[in-house]
Amino acid sequence: MTEREIADRLEITHQIYAHCRSVDRLDVPLGHGVFHEDSHAIFPTYEGPGRGWIDAVCIAHLDFLHHSHQVTNVLIELDGDKAGSEAYVTAKLRQHDGERLMEREICARYVDRWSRRDGRWAIDHRHCVVDFTSIREVTPFGADPTGRRDTTDPSYQVLKG
Repeated sequence: MTEREIADRLEITHQIYAHCRSVDRLDVPLGHGVFHEDSHAIFPTYEGPGRGWIDAVCIAHLDFLHHSHQVTNVLIELDGDKAGSEAYVTAKLRQHDGERLMEREICARYVDRWSRRDGRWAIDHRHCVVDFTSIREVTPFGADPTGRRDTTDPSYQVLKG
């Protein structure tokens, strides 16, 4: 593998992680940077521009108390300035249902087509394939009170976005 291929894989992987951070911190500008302006996205509850997905999901996440997205098993195939990837994602979202605290878990895969334009990798097309979901009542046992769903989160003190 060449240095260029390693760098391309790292940049694409970083963008996949940035998407998760953008929706967990409700950071719309960060999320927009993951998608090319003319990109397209397909999710179970949305189909349209990729950047429109970021707008919609960040608004929808306001209905939740907490949410966390993790990505694993990132596979990338490069072809010059084009690439394809598959990444497994697990999302957990919590909200009240009356007195009960409910947790939704979504296990899915991001199936993406990428291109490098003006030296920057971003998504041309994302298809979110949901493999399975669950919902259950949970009992919390604590959380760090400094964690925030915005740019006042401690991570913004060490990461620029």
